Amino acid sequence: MRYLVATLLMTFAVSTATAAETIQAFGHSWTVQQASDWFVENGTLRLRVAGEPPAGQPRRPQKYALLDSKPYRKVTVEAEMKHNGRSLIIVYGWQDKDHYNYAHISSDEAAKQNVHNGVFHVFGGERSRISSLDGPASFTTDEWTPVKFVFDGDTGKAYAEVNGKRNPSLDAVDLSLRWGRIGLGSFNETGDFRNVKITGEMREQGTPGRD
Repeated sequence: MRYLVATLLMTFAVSTATAAETIQAFGHSWTVQQASDWFVENGTLRLRVAGEPPAGQPRRPQKYALLDSKPYRKVTVEAEMKHNGRSLIIVYGWQDKDHYNYAHISSDEAAKQNVHNGVFHVFGGERSRISSLDGPASFTTDEWTPVKFVFDGDTGKAYAEVNGKRNPSLDAVDLSLRWGRIGLGSFNETGDFRNVKITGEMREQGTPGRD
């Protein structure tokens, strides 16, 4: 009986820890792991709690708000972003927690820190880089910075413009995830987002990808 109770308590704890919650920002609902990690104030979405991948688990982003929408086949994300550490991310092609891509926009140069300032692919395990190491750091100030991200699932191409400039570090092609949802957050730091605008074309049933 004690074993059964302990097992039930453990199952409840795991379910609670992995349960999704919802927040409202920019006129949309967003799914997050824990709503208290986020704060919305005067049109600004703030990620207040950093997340670190658990020991022994694949290293990939832990804190991001996922737009509650149908998956996008083509999408443009425009926002002003302000990092509190070195970087923030835009998630795209999200199909489930183990299959998605993301643009890691950082104050580091990719050639000096190859897991920063690039486009990365998550496909069931550890994240892997799918963009060039060429190019400068993307964030050059701690102030609000305009970012534009574009993804075309028909070609698999994705790129980000930071302060109106393209960067080879943030250009990539992936044909394995050709549609998915959009998210905003950080790998393991905190930061703010405002003036977020998302436009695009939704995926139609039967579009190539992970069905």
